[in-house]
Amino acid sequence: MWKYFSGILLRNKAVFASIIIISTAFMGYKTSQVELSYDFAQILPNDDSTFIEYQNFKKNFGEDGNVMVIGFEDKNLFQFQKFKDWYELSKTIKNIQGIKDIMSVPTVFKFIKNDSLQKFDYVPLIQKPLLNQQDVDSIKADFLNLPFYEGIIYHKETGANLMAITFTKKDLNSKRRLEIVAEIKLLAESFAKKHSIEMHFSGMPYIRSQVMTKVSHEMTLFLILAIIVTAIILWVFFRSGNVVLFSLIITAFGVLWSMGILVLFGYKITILSGLIPPLIMVIGLPNCIFLINKYHSQFVLHGNKIKAITRSIETIGVTLFLANITTAIGFGVLYFTKSSMLVEFGLVSSISVMATYFITLILVPIVLNLLPTPKTKHTKHQEGKVINKALDIVDYLVQKRRTGIYIVTAVITAICFWGMTFIDMNGFVVDDLPKKDPIYTDLHFFENNFNGVLPFEISVDSKKENGLFANNAQAIYKIKAMQKVFEAYPIFSKPLSIVEAIKFSYQTYKEGNPKYYKLPGVSDLKTLSEYTGSLKGQNNKLSKFIDSTKQTTRISYQVADIGSKKMKELMLIIKPKIDSIFNPTEYKVSLTGHSLVFLKNNDYLLSNLLESLLIEIILIAIVGIALFRSVRIIILSKIPCLIPLVITAGIMGFLDIRFKPSTILIFSIAFGISSDGTIYFLTKYRQELKKHGFGAAEAISAAIKETGLSMVYTSVILFSGFCIFSASSFGGTVALGVLVSLTLLISMFTNIILLPAILLSIHKKSMKKEIIEQPLIDIEDSLD
Repeated sequence: MWKYFSGILLRNKAVFASIIIISTAFMGYKTSQVELSYDFAQILPNDDSTFIEYQNFKKNFGEDGNVMVIGFEDKNLFQFQKFKDWYELSKTIKNIQGIKDIMSVPTVFKFIKNDSLQKFDYVPLIQKPLLNQQDVDSIKADFLNLPFYEGIIYHKETGANLMAITFTKKDLNSKRRLEIVAEIKLLAESFAKKHSIEMHFSGMPYIRSQVMTKVSHEMTLFLILAIIVTAIILWVFFRSGNVVLFSLIITAFGVLWSMGILVLFGYKITILSGLIPPLIMVIGLPNCIFLINKYHSQFVLHGNKIKAITRSIETIGVTLFLANITTAIGFGVLYFTKSSMLVEFGLVSSISVMATYFITLILVPIVLNLLPTPKTKHTKHQEGKVINKALDIVDYLVQKRRTGIYIVTAVITAICFWGMTFIDMNGFVVDDLPKKDPIYTDLHFFENNFNGVLPFEISVDSKKENGLFANNAQAIYKIKAMQKVFEAYPIFSKPLSIVEAIKFSYQTYKEGNPKYYKLPGVSDLKTLSEYTGSLKGQNNKLSKFIDSTKQTTRISYQVADIGSKKMKELMLIIKPKIDSIFNPTEYKVSLTGHSLVFLKNNDYLLSNLLESLLIEIILIAIVGIALFRSVRIIILSKIPCLIPLVITAGIMGFLDIRFKPSTILIFSIAFGISSDGTIYFLTKYRQELKKHGFGAAEAISAAIKETGLSMVYTSVILFSGFCIFSASSFGGTVALGVLVSLTLLISMFTNIILLPAILLSIHKKSMKKEIIEQPLIDIEDSLD
């Protein structure tokens, strides 16, 4: 088949080249339409119970992750000019298009008892212009008599205060969010500079905006680094500007296809899919290296350029096809996670890998045919004196010291199995950011002063209309008891709830005396309910905490980023306490919000990615069986691919690198790519076994020397290529790059040393027959 294909390709070069160029131009046009994703990444599938509860909550009460906070610590907040400027800044931000509401010390509201109408009026704390310090002192006195806001926007002891800025839903999930955040940050920093204070920024809109800005910048950075690194390595290997240039151009075609495919599927760039272009650049280049290397080796043998090109296609085409299939499987299995973000990344990456393979298989022979015949300096790399000397040592170890290879491998693997026991499966919302990143440090400012900014929501459904106030408002007192449970855990902020609103109303009813900021008894609560403005009304900004039927209410907390592990343990403690207060047969209490969805995201990804890795191993094994028709040899040949994963996992344990979504991806990607080396070696081994009259030792030696050079070249490219991700500001991306590089480097040694040792050890007469039998796919001609 491959001999037939090579003939057609070389006879119809213009047709094939035109098809590739025209289709790539179309993909380039689609690439110009690519957009960043501004939506919150959906990881849980639509039928997940946690996701369903979260969507129901947002349907009843709106978004919970739509609040950005800015704040600073200053005990002199109520100094006239500073307070006035903070007030003016609050009003300016409130008028920005896309801002729904704000809450800060100067803009808070208070209740005023209106006895004539028997209601509470909801009025601003500041009702006239601030003219002097006396005006501010008066406002300060009033504000400090409103316990409702203490711990929410103001910390009396430290002087820390914040401004909570609520985004409209329309602008929250659009490009406009980045512009709003940038505008707010500019205004806030101007205020901070004027008054010599340190301003802090946080909240989900801010964190998401900063992350997407970094993703956009890093995607370009990685692509540039990938081009530079691969160009340098190609030059070192081939010493030919033409080879470097056309290899980069051909691989760049694959990059354009990857972005075009992304757009054609209707996807947008996320923190994961932003890695696809440099990944394709790095993964696609070895295709060029293998074809060029084979072309040079054939040309050195007989000096016939056309014959060398034809033989390159015939012998390397099927090998590269199978190798790219295993790589594509490594990405494609992410489809089984059912997580939209991972499905998009896996699907686009797997298709792009195969598209880049076909582009390379067509264009490299065409370009080689057009270029002048290679000179001696261009093929000098075939001598590879240092590498070939190292391969001679490898061959000696495989032939004479297999026991030593097994002992060393077993000891290292056993140590790494022990290291795996130290792996901590834990995730944080800002996990991937370095400790010194402003996003990280600012988050801890709000955690230290206000116990956090991550949304944690509780929904209480009484299961009947007016159920919250039925039976002498029994549900309200239960909510108070539940809030008491949460008070025992300092990671939770002070809540915003209907209970706090009633406390606020009762204080107002008692002439504003702060000691009456408490939930009244049943009789006083009935009297208070006559002041209908306390619990409902269009102008009551707290009405969003209870639905119109008075059946369901929300209790909103902010929580510290304590990690998925501690949060999971905490929920196991708190949930039974809640159930003891609210009988599940009478009430439905749901714990939700961004923080708990993230917790479920983390657990879901870890379990599903491990499952997808198992599926990947099975699928790649099936590909091997299709090639060799030997279950035993395929199972044993997977050992050199799995050991690098064990070693990497052990290193993660020893270095305290946690298992999280970004690091668990390493194993799926690395296993698929490292399986390429196994395919290369087994294919050549089968060819040499037949050529040398079933002599296993000779076949092993020939396979080591034939594939070793290309495998070293490829490993250097992949190692260096993945190392570029260490330039990221995201810890997860750095870990992905460094650990994949390490895994692939280890897999090079296991494929060159351990795999041939295993093959030589198990080679018996029955195995010989298995190896040389006609495979399920017709590759016999290509291996001659």
